[in-house]
Amino acid sequence: MYIVDQLYFWTDHILVWGEFILWIWAFADCVARRHDAFPAADKLTKPAWLAILAIGALLGTFTVAPFGHYTSPVHFIGLIATVAASVYLADVRPAVREISGGR
Repeated sequence: MYIVDQLYFWTDHILVWGEFILWIWAFADCVARRHDAFPAADKLTKPAWLAILAIGALLGTFTVAPFGHYTSPVHFIGLIATVAASVYLADVRPAVREISGGR
């Protein structure tokens, strides 16, 4: 049973840190984009996406606790933050990047 417990422990930690990195990457990418490219790509405004990603990352960090002893990557709020970051990276980022010339 010890091996199975360790497997769950390390799997949870890897997934939580992966979520944490995803949230930070999405937020940092949004900060780096030009604000006028968002409406030109027919997406929400940059401040709206910054708010969505910042609130998601903040609440997600408190709920999945990547710095704590017990972590659970499947907490409801953490999953919502992960979906928001994934939508930004998969839908908004390519559209905004195309408008701003690939940078």
